[in-house]
Amino acid sequence: MTNLQIRILSAIVLGAVVLGLVWLGGVVCRVLAALVAGAMFYEWASMRREPTSTEHHWLSALCLGLALGCLVIGLQARVLFLVAAVAILVSSAHGWARGQGLWNAAGVAYAAISALTLALIRGDGWGGLLLILFLFAVVWATDVFAYFVGRTVGGPKLAPSISPSKTWSGAVGGAVGGLAGGTLFAELTGWSNVWVAAIALALAVIAQFGDLLESFLKRRQGVKDSSQLIPGHGGFLDRVDGLVVAAWALYVIGMLFGSADNPASGLVGG
Repeated sequence: MTNLQIRILSAIVLGAVVLGLVWLGGVVCRVLAALVAGAMFYEWASMRREPTSTEHHWLSALCLGLALGCLVIGLQARVLFLVAAVAILVSSAHGWARGQGLWNAAGVAYAAISALTLALIRGDGWGGLLLILFLFAVVWATDVFAYFVGRTVGGPKLAPSISPSKTWSGAVGGAVGGLAGGTLFAELTGWSNVWVAAIALALAVIAQFGDLLESFLKRRQGVKDSSQLIPGHGGFLDRVDGLVVAAWALYVIGMLFGSADNPASGLVGG
């Protein structure tokens, strides 16, 4: 089986599992977000070039676990972000005091904010389901179009010092694909928001910046993949890098039009 076939099969299996759990929503989706965040932090901590003390590693993991536990039990958004902020500060202070730097604290922030925004976007209602599926449609279409257009067209490199395989043609193809995926999803689901095309395009661009950010961090730490947990894809960080950064942006947009606890309410209702 070729690497591309393995990638496609893994993507289909993971996509089916994720869609099923996201459809259920509620505590099931919050547990899923927490588990993904835990895997993200594990990979983040493992990527670090310099050795990390066991004490600092477990304290940072405990800080993240506290924030994720509050998410699972369904506390309000303002409490969740307050707990996450405290968790990040405690990890930062301990790392600074023990000469461990801020790498683990950044991992706590990355994983916690990702879990919180994804779970809050989904929420419990029909509007949240539509909004999270819209996010998936945009980001997955962006990834697919960027990959195949980049490989087919080629051309000048996008950021050769960060990710040598990415091209400008792939970036443009990904942006167009994300725009198409988001607007098509909105049409099929009857989402009549005048901003949907602009939001889809913005998320497609932001998702690619998220991908480049993770590539930059991996190069800084001298690793190719964040782990080998997913056959043909590397680790969870390699798969969700664009998704989680796009989720941050979508949550902020939803919060501006709706509320912190129900960002979908101002965009799709419910």
